[in-house]
Amino acid sequence: MHLLLSGIVGSVAYGLAGPGSDVDRIGVFAAPTVDFHGLRPPRESVVTTHPDVTLHEAGKYARLALSGNPTATELMWLPDDCYETRTALGERLIAIRSAFLSAPRVRDAYLGYASQQLRKLATRDATVDGRRRSAKHARHLARLLHQGRTLYATGFLEIRLADPGWFRAFGERVAEGAPGAAEELVAAAERDFDRLHTPLPDRPDEVTVERWLREVRAAHLPSSD
Repeated sequence: MHLLLSGIVGSVAYGLAGPGSDVDRIGVFAAPTVDFHGLRPPRESVVTTHPDVTLHEAGKYARLALSGNPTATELMWLPDDCYETRTALGERLIAIRSAFLSAPRVRDAYLGYASQQLRKLATRDATVDGRRRSAKHARHLARLLHQGRTLYATGFLEIRLADPGWFRAFGERVAEGAPGAAEELVAAAERDFDRLHTPLPDRPDEVTVERWLREVRAAHLPSSD
């Protein structure tokens, strides 16, 4: 495994971390190119807990990012202080991050992931732990909608939130008995996506992404020495 790019994502990167928050990491690695020609192709993902780390092989990562997956996408847009590994191919990936974007996939992905958080809120319970989980789901619902709309409207993904206090307060308000506020936020975001003008193209630039992936494969062929 050759790690190309990795960093701290999640609540720490957003500015939403509290005293008990986990530190989540994600990264992209390249498997040796010859391994793809054997009986058993290399693993596409490596996931661990304690610590929470998710690593995707370059090909799988490219497919996830092209689909608009928010967690995969944010690795290319992190603040500098959140990166822990940056190789030349990782820098190249950051440089072409806009090539992965397309208007329909950004809209569908961010609304889709926010809707998942809304469904989780529907299963809330009245315990202290249940309220804590509800607050977390509501925070991330609001964060996904904000990031998605900003990315859709500007072509730039805001990772570190300018006003994290608002998202914390929103989460607490929903958890304390205002689940309708989350439904209203999703409905408002759907209306915003319908009316916003976007600089994003209808389709991602797969030619540029393919070129990067071929560079990765070429760089991880066996040495001729």
